[in-house]
Amino acid sequence: MKCPGQDTQYWKPGAIFEVKCPECGGSVEFFKDDTARKCPACGHRFINPKMDFGCASYCQYAEQCLGDLPPELLAQKEDMLKDRVAVEVKRYFKSDFKKIGHAMRVARYAERIGKFESGNLAVILSAAYLQDVGGDPASAENGKCAEARNILEKLGARERLIDEVCEILGQSVRPSPADGVNLRVVFDADRIASLEERQKSDPMPEASLASLIEEELITEAGKNEAKKVLL
Repeated sequence: MKCPGQDTQYWKPGAIFEVKCPECGGSVEFFKDDTARKCPACGHRFINPKMDFGCASYCQYAEQCLGDLPPELLAQKEDMLKDRVAVEVKRYFKSDFKKIGHAMRVARYAERIGKFESGNLAVILSAAYLQDVGGDPASAENGKCAEARNILEKLGARERLIDEVCEILGQSVRPSPADGVNLRVVFDADRIASLEERQKSDPMPEASLASLIEEELITEAGKNEAKKVLL
């Protein structure tokens, strides 16, 4: 069955229209179901400005329905993914508000750090939210990674993104400065959240905490975020 929104039998007048190229101002003809078209005058390719991508932003069958998705829509799809992962994590932990709270804090710090470190926020936030799911945390495939993979596949995430998230979740030692930026960001965010929780129950002197931040955190953005939150 074809999506009704893209089936020509449901089209109304105006399903074929012309828009101005954002680069040269030339006229470009679009069909309602075109995801993107190239300007015949200057060659600039741009997304259909009148197309409602709605469900395509999260539907795992979007490519079969619409064809090859333009980069703009892929970015939107991954941007929406992190919000849907957050919802799934809350459902997964149910009434375990301690784990939900920790995951939300890790994700909050990861987003702030990731923006400064130019990381992939879809990967970073998915890993941040999912780090505590699963059974045995020491076993990537049999524990947290397997559960994380199930959640991400259900949400229609791309395989490459799932693999990188699982690689981050399977990391059992402190990453080095040479490791990938996404891994380093998630590690720092988790350490900040853990230190914040520790300070509430067993606070350490500010000088000791400042020294710990410099020693344990890896990214400069992570150290700066830790100082804002903890000192």
